[in-house]
Amino acid sequence: MTDTLPDSPTAAEPCTMNPLADDKNRNDLLNRLKRAEGQLRGIQRMIEEGQSCLEIAGQMAAVRKALDSTYVRMTVCFMEQELSQRLGGSAKQQQQLGELLGEVQTLLGKVR
Repeated sequence: MTDTLPDSPTAAEPCTMNPLADDKNRNDLLNRLKRAEGQLRGIQRMIEEGQSCLEIAGQMAAVRKALDSTYVRMTVCFMEQELSQRLGGSAKQQQQLGELLGEVQTLLGKVR
């Protein structure tokens, strides 16, 4: 007999049932990805034009950082959405949760 709930995902199966519900967060993530896409196009142009490897590498590093930042933001959005839904709470508690997860995002942004 296991202690898991019947409808809860296990560690082996990813949670795909809950898309980002908040339009503001979804738009933020999409805008970040569009900027990274523009940076990638710029890198392609740099390569086509024969620019130096050091300049190209610098731009690649910037794109990687942008994607890492977007991933952290998406993860924090997911955490906020899931915790809010599961824990509920007053408006003040929701605000405190948002502030805490903002701090988590800042900390995760410093990892690398």
